[in-house]
Amino acid sequence: MTPNKKTTLAVSTLALLAWSGAALAETTVDFTVAEYSSKTGPYFEEVAAAFEAENPDIDINIEVVPWDTLLQRLTTDIAGGAAPDISIIGTRWLLDFAEQGIAEPVDDYLTPEFKDTFIDTFMAPSVIDGQIMGLPVAASARAMLINKDLYAEAGATPPTTWDELYEASKKISEETDAFGFGLQGKEIETDAYFYYSLWTHGGDILKEDGTSGLDTPAALEALTLYKKMLDEGLTQPSPTNYSREDLFNLFKQGQVGAVFTFPMLIPQIQAEAPDLNYEVMEFPVATTKATYGVTDTLMMFADSDVKEEAWKFIEFAYKDEWRTKFDRGEGFLPVTKGVAAEDYYTTDKDIAGFAAGLPHAKFAPTIANWEEIADVTVRAVQKVYLDQATPESALTEAAEQINSIRGK
Repeated sequence: MTPNKKTTLAVSTLALLAWSGAALAETTVDFTVAEYSSKTGPYFEEVAAAFEAENPDIDINIEVVPWDTLLQRLTTDIAGGAAPDISIIGTRWLLDFAEQGIAEPVDDYLTPEFKDTFIDTFMAPSVIDGQIMGLPVAASARAMLINKDLYAEAGATPPTTWDELYEASKKISEETDAFGFGLQGKEIETDAYFYYSLWTHGGDILKEDGTSGLDTPAALEALTLYKKMLDEGLTQPSPTNYSREDLFNLFKQGQVGAVFTFPMLIPQIQAEAPDLNYEVMEFPVATTKATYGVTDTLMMFADSDVKEEAWKFIEFAYKDEWRTKFDRGEGFLPVTKGVAAEDYYTTDKDIAGFAAGLPHAKFAPTIANWEEIADVTVRAVQKVYLDQATPESALTEAAEQINSIRGK
């Protein structure tokens, strides 16, 4: 059919509007986003769209990358001269990026008013040699979740000590169709799952002299307990096949009595398993109370050509309305004072359960080559889970490797 004059005019007008709209976006800010859940990408696209509506001359290009491949992706992009302008990163990577001159200090961009919006506890890990190398973008503390129905069915008492967790896991494994305890042994934070036991047995990642803390009695006791629970069938079989997400799924399906996790599991339970009867508890204690305090960082790249525009977007994205939506949607603890003051974070029993551990939170050490060191720990515990080494030999070898990496 031949278009009439009105149709031709309408099409031409739309094309002109589309062209003029595209022409307005004179600057593009590339933003690499770590994927926390299926909500992450849509959330940041929504923030970007709202920002672009107020700033039509700036286009925010969002690229969502899974956590397990994020570091490799950034490393490849940096090496190829194609690094983004800003990115969410694991705070544990920040020191290496700062020492390599990849991270841009943000002190000169931070106004006193904007800086004051952040909670000091979560800002501290981003300060390196007196300079602020990024902003906290996500924070969590870890805790234990138990399935109350499985505990009741097995006649087990909610545990506060490792001995109690062992006994409860034994009852659940014997009296129900579920596993007593979920043990992670695959992918990101496999080392952290070991640290939970290490810290609560009185050990630490590094000794006071900076050498590895893996060749200590506390570390041996911590890993030996995990191996004992695995060997006795109190955990799911083959933990090296289970990532943290896999454990989340086991728990949501009612197949495991207890897991160690972080707040972002709660929204998943509410959406996917609303009838699950669970309780948030602190980690079991052998000698010491502890939890893992974790932050992720929003970092600006030193070689970005659009730092002012990128910073303008950052300030926009940290408004309370957006931070509230992000923190609640993903299940994080707030990093800004305005959001932390909301009633939700003191009255919600689940979030309050995670926040209760913050007074005795431990953070991964801010040291060079942290990812390499963490990987050594992961390989050590995996060897034990796979019966390729005893806890003592694996930890001794790992400590020697870590000390070599650190030049100790």
